[in-house]
This record gives sequence, structure tokens and C-alpha cells, in this order.
Amino acid sequence: MELKITCIPGDGIGPEIVAEAKKVLDAVARKYGHTMNYTDILMGGASIDVHGVPLTEEAIETARNADAVLMGSIGGDTSTSPWYQLPPNLRPEAGLLAIRKALNLFANLRPAVLYEELADACPLRKEISEAGFDILIMRELTGGLYFGERKTIEENGVVKAIDTLTYDENEIRRIAVKGFEIAKKRKRKVTSVDKANVLDSSRLWRRVVEEVAKDYPEVTLEHMLVDNCAMQLVKDPAQFDVILTENMFGDILSDEASMVTGSIGMLASASLNDTRFGLYEPSHGSAPDIAGKDIANPIATILSAAMMLRYSFDLDQEADAVETAVKRVLQEGYRTGDIMSQGCVQTGCREMGDLVAQRI
Repeated sequence: MELKITCIPGDGIGPEIVAEAKKVLDAVARKYGHTMNYTDILMGGASIDVHGVPLTEEAIETARNADAVLMGSIGGDTSTSPWYQLPPNLRPEAGLLAIRKALNLFANLRPAVLYEELADACPLRKEISEAGFDILIMRELTGGLYFGERKTIEENGVVKAIDTLTYDENEIRRIAVKGFEIAKKRKRKVTSVDKANVLDSSRLWRRVVEEVAKDYPEVTLEHMLVDNCAMQLVKDPAQFDVILTENMFGDILSDEASMVTGSIGMLASASLNDTRFGLYEPSHGSAPDIAGKDIANPIATILSAAMMLRYSFDLDQEADAVETAVKRVLQEGYRTGDIMSQGCVQTGCREMGDLVAQRI
């Protein structure tokens, strides 16, 4: 199979971690008989330095013509970088918003996995962490409160700010379908999170999700209010498989879930449109303070590449091979500095990529 991938190395540690993910993908290609065709584009600060803007139309077109996009990290030090002296629409992160909009990336997937080998990093009680968990948060990414009409006015001498939360049934249905389709590849359970006891938008959300669920009788559906979900994530995270929710709730819950694992350097993510196309990136930032020092953890980017194999190319066996290789490396005691613990062997970014690739 020929895989046409646009790569966005980005800023900070981005080029280093993308290089290691490509190394692992090349190992997959050799073992399973695929061809990897990579095309690099600039985005973020790297694009500002060359083109004066965080993302060009040419770069968008290159990404659009690929089968998937693999991204490193975007941005720099907000206190010292000249990029952050620019207007907001010209700063590095504006490129990320622009590519999401241009490619219609409405579904955000954020796994939160607690590896047995890293259980000591989990901030929860031992009896909870010992159970382990493997959660996927499916967040609607282009609607809701963040994209609704907003304004600030003065009314009777008092300043008032107004933000509008709007969803239509089509926006809800397409993210729900994604959630149920992905649940079929996992443990076949969807927890739909809303605030239906208060919000009209949540009541519509619940109704449409229930309609979609009828097409997936093999998947169990449960509803949970968002405040209860926030509590359950720290009380019993093992109960969850796919958490399906709207934009703002997903923003908050995915960050909570990531910190429950105790190691953001291990967490992948994906943003999908209504085809198999997706943009895959680690959940962590650009870490400019350690860029170029060969100490970054590339595992989140490597696991993002595994998600790409699974969701954009339907190559489950190959994705399993990457995830298994990561687990083997951890079981053998290899660690980058951010996840280092007593008795383990510390490695650099390049060596960690080598170790994973060798175990494909």
C-alpha cells in the first residue's frame, strides 16, 4: 500500500520527534510491504521565519492532497520569541487553527492510556492506578461555545459579555458517527457526556446520539453529565472506553484525563474530517528549552503515527505493531528523561526512536 503523508515538523522539538516517528513508520513499511511517501511543509514559527505567515495557501494545498498529516509541535517561548510580538492572526498557533478549518477537522481524538510500566507516575491511589485504563476522548472540534457568536456590550452602564453555544443536529450526528465507528475498533462502549439537565444544546446532543446509537447495536451507549464525568475520571477511569462530548467539555476533560496518566509526553492525538483524512500530533507542546538537545520524548508522536495507520489507512495490524513495540521498550526499562525512574536506562530522543523501530 502506498501511504502519502504530509509532515509538519514545526517548531521547538517538532523536527526531532517527527524524524523518530518517520523512522518507525519506515520500519513498518519494510515489514509489511508498504511505501511511505513524505512531503514536508512549514507551519507555525518555521513558516513565519520563511514566509512571514504561520501557514501559506500552498502548504494547505499540499496537506489537502495527502492521505494524512503528521505534525510535530507548533510555537515557541511566548515571553521571548519575536513571533509573539506579532498580531494574534500571525502568531504560530494561528496556523493550527487555519489548517483545522481548511481541512474541516471536526473530530478530535485524545487517548489517555496508563501503561503498567509507568503506573508510578499516576497521581491516583495505587488501587486505582493498578487497574490501568485506556480511554479515548472524542471531542467535537469546530462547533459549540468556542465558535458561536460573541460580543461585549455596555448595558445600563454595566459591561456585559455574551458567548453563544450553538449546535445543529448535523454537527452532532457526524461526531457521534465517528465516536461509534471508533468504539467498534475498541471495547465497544460509548459514554456520551453532556449537561442535558440544564442546556438545550445538550438535550439535542443526547437525542441525536441516541438516534445514531440505533445503527450500532453492538456498541453500548451510556449518558453521563459532565460534572459527574469529571469526578469519575479520577475515581474510576477504568470504566471508560470512548468518551463522546462537545467542544468545551472535551477541552476540559481531555486535559484532566491526560494528567491522570501522569505523563503528557506519552499522549497522542488526532483530528479527523468526514473522510479517512486526519491530522496526527502529540498532545504536548514545542518545549523550546530542550530543542536540539536530543532529550525530547518522541513516543507521543510515534503513537500518533500509530493512530494514523489505524484511522486513516485502516491498518490495524501495523498500528498494533507500533503500540506493542512501544510497550516492549518500556518493559525493557528504557526511558527518556521525562519518564525516567530508578533502575531504568535513560535514552535520548534518537535512541528511543531506534529502539521502537527495531522492535517492529
